[in-house]
Amino acid sequence: MAGVLITGIILLSFISLGIMFSMGKGAFLIAGYNTMSEEEKGKYDTIALCKFMGKMMFALSFSMIFWILSDLLQANWLFIVGLVLFFGIVLFLVIYANTGNRFKKNEIES
Repeated sequence: MAGVLITGIILLSFISLGIMFSMGKGAFLIAGYNTMSEEEKGKYDTIALCKFMGKMMFALSFSMIFWILSDLLQANWLFIVGLVLFFGIVLFLVIYANTGNRFKKNEIES
């Protein structure tokens, strides 16, 4: 039961971060973004980046529900499904966020 409690606390933390990111706040918590200079940060659409990270936090939270269910129902396969889903989401997050210029601002020259 301790595993359910610990996973539940982490799950609530991820949901809280997801809510905060979905409102376009908390960019300073995004690794890599917080180490950029102000000039470099100005090139990125902070709100779009935060909203994307919020969606990812909700997706990761969803995968953690499987971990809790595996403890409660004593079904190891649920944990495996949740773990595969978790790593799949993380892999998607890294590839999607780092390829292309999805979060760069469009600079229109006049």
